[in-house]
Amino acid sequence: MALDERDIRAGFGRFATGVTVVTCRNEAGEPHGATVNAFTAVSLEPALCQVTLTRRSKACRYLDDAPFAVNVLAAGQLETALHFAGRPQDTPPKWAEGPIAPVLAGNAATISCLPWRTYDGGDHLIVIGEVGHLEISGADPLLFYAGGFRELGPIQADLHWAASLDCPDSGWFGTELFSPLPARS
Repeated sequence: MALDERDIRAGFGRFATGVTVVTCRNEAGEPHGATVNAFTAVSLEPALCQVTLTRRSKACRYLDDAPFAVNVLAAGQLETALHFAGRPQDTPPKWAEGPIAPVLAGNAATISCLPWRTYDGGDHLIVIGEVGHLEISGADPLLFYAGGFRELGPIQADLHWAASLDCPDSGWFGTELFSPLPARS
């Protein structure tokens, strides 16, 4: 049974994500960026994160064994997201020299990475980076959901994770101790 690509996109689009711009240097050493919402944390020890880019992206060529940064865009950076998604804006984004790779100014968070591994992801490339530097601001993130950009709503003050074993205030999984699964041989 063949699935319609529009249905796949619509189904995947029901998962709300943050919006990032992955930045690196091109072949000439100039800063380059691509808007990416396929980003996730992978590991705390070592600190690893993952971005997934379409193979048609120029950034895929530039990320081959190269340092990069994941710029988690702030709610006020919609124009930056559009710019790096192929819709140049009147005001160009503001670049800064990062500790590992070029970064953007004004992010909710900036995660600077050293190359770790790259994997085949069908029509995408899966890039894993080792976090070498992290900056966090107090800004709310820009979100993407069902084909549109969004912002966070108000916090539900009466709801809390306390009834869940995943409560970050009491330690993940209800304990400070965590044993990873044994390695497969």
